[in-house]
Amino acid sequence: MLVRSRAVTAWINAMLVCSLLLFIPQTNAKAAKTLHTYTVANTAVIKPSYDVIVAGTDPEGIMAAVSAARNQLKVLLVENRPRNVMGGLMTLGWLNSLDLNKSPKVSKEFPSPYLNKGLFQEWYYLIGGTSFDVRRAANAFAKMVKDEKNIDVLMNARSMNPLMEGNKVAGMQIVDGSGKAYTVRAGAVIDATQDGDVMAAAGAPFTMDREDIGDPASKIAVTLVFKLSGVNDKAWKTLRQHKGAGSDAMSIWGYGDAKEYVSSDQTRVKIRSLNIGRQEDGTLLINTMQIYGIDPLDPASLSEGMKIGQKEAPLIVNYLKKKYKEFATLSYAGTAPELYVRESRHMKGEYRLTMADLMNNRDFWDAIAYGSYEVDIQSFTHAYSGAVVMKPKQYGVPFRTLVPQQVDGLLVVGRAASFDTLPHGSARVMPLGMATGQAAGAAVKLAKEYKMSFRDLTKSKSGIAELRKRLTKQGMDLRMVKFAAPEYSKHKYYPGLLATASLAAAVGGYSNDAWDLDGPSNPKRFYNTAAAFHRMFPEAFPNKMTMNADDFSKDVPLSLKQAANIIALSAGIETEPEAAIEVMTNRSIVSKDFIKGIKNPAKLTNGEAFMIVRGAIKSIAGVEYK
Repeated sequence: MLVRSRAVTAWINAMLVCSLLLFIPQTNAKAAKTLHTYTVANTAVIKPSYDVIVAGTDPEGIMAAVSAARNQLKVLLVENRPRNVMGGLMTLGWLNSLDLNKSPKVSKEFPSPYLNKGLFQEWYYLIGGTSFDVRRAANAFAKMVKDEKNIDVLMNARSMNPLMEGNKVAGMQIVDGSGKAYTVRAGAVIDATQDGDVMAAAGAPFTMDREDIGDPASKIAVTLVFKLSGVNDKAWKTLRQHKGAGSDAMSIWGYGDAKEYVSSDQTRVKIRSLNIGRQEDGTLLINTMQIYGIDPLDPASLSEGMKIGQKEAPLIVNYLKKKYKEFATLSYAGTAPELYVRESRHMKGEYRLTMADLMNNRDFWDAIAYGSYEVDIQSFTHAYSGAVVMKPKQYGVPFRTLVPQQVDGLLVVGRAASFDTLPHGSARVMPLGMATGQAAGAAVKLAKEYKMSFRDLTKSKSGIAELRKRLTKQGMDLRMVKFAAPEYSKHKYYPGLLATASLAAAVGGYSNDAWDLDGPSNPKRFYNTAAAFHRMFPEAFPNKMTMNADDFSKDVPLSLKQAANIIALSAGIETEPEAAIEVMTNRSIVSKDFIKGIKNPAKLTNGEAFMIVRGAIKSIAGVEYK
């Protein structure tokens, strides 16, 4: 393991910053507008073969390409979206406020405030701040690619499709912007597209959106970031002083009552609290808009989303200017070139990251990255505001989540990797995706040396140990921080909580205390939980629960008799209400000892209700979350 002193690390960081200063024009209040974005020129001659092709120039793809190049591999980095700059969602979707993977504890042993480090931290030092100037970020990405002589670049391709030999990806079929076709062979392909386009085209299995929790029709809201101009130091200071808003030198978050905005079409677009990132040219980027009913895989639907956002953005700005005196001097200055899409395909890999993994803060023998960001489930309908399901301390991301089932020669990084939809709410953040990109680039080199397929590598303890060793030498920190087990996991009814949270039916919030395990449950909450049984396990729970959830009150306690009867109804078990408890024990949904341990059968706690949920899923559907 490569160990550096804090002094050496500081010196390296300073050198990184200095190297960027040589490449990117410096800015100050007077010269800010002189900072321009460096476009990326295509390589003049595209070779017939490479060691690896990386598809996609979002941050995850850039890190994969740079990692592979630094591992002495010949790389083709190809992009089939109409882009002339590097960085994708960050630099063209204007998602300039970072969702950081913070370490659960900073200590002498673990001095970094962020997990993973590596290429992400190298890039982060180049741009600085929790919010960054998108032009400076694009230039930093361009510099990292430009500095690697082993990377060839092909931007603005008309199409890119996997070259298949049986079930193996053997390269890519590419048509460039001029219409010239290439057949480019490669020892491996890394899919870093936002939607897992190469993975899907290669025939790898996947789920869509919220399909794995029985809700395939719902789609998480997309966002169109918009810009305000007229920001000087005085205006920025005024914005930061708003009551209830949090801020640092480059970011502001809050203005929670902005969500009172009434849009031009409440069913298609609304706003939430504001995430504000300062730019160096006297502008702000604001992430607040939520646009509903957009299919990320349908170009016509994406175009509709852009039109909805472009129409709404100036209306939102007018509202902010009238509602908050802090915005009065600012002016609307346009929208981002691309939509911010949060979710689409979820690959089925050799391992699938689960909610239980995050709640248990689970490490893995083949972890190649670590996450800690909250499980942030965004709104998917105008009637639902979204939720933070829980906040993990730290969890590992197995190498197996990058390896698709049924397809060889391919790795998938970023948000399309093998994550269930709930943990995806944490694992989709780009610092973690950039870490998976770095790991993928190094894995291609190791698999080539070992003459081993990626699938074989997922089964090799010695191979993974060598991969982790190399990644550590290349700047990553692949250690679990030492921390105490969270309080919720010590509760005797934690197994029930684990099952209920995995159904998307329990929310812990940022502090993991909204579970309220010892607090009172109610019939409405339990009925809504039982309604999820049919969505996820329709054969085991055939009853769609046609009774209206509003018929159940949240203001009265849930009794054991009510809970047993709701379980029986959902499972299609014919029984009299008075006999439902006996049916539960006879079917081993709950034990007699559990019933004896209930404090008050007329007033079940949330923890007791969660245990009944767990028993029903395990006994009737045959599924156990652990």
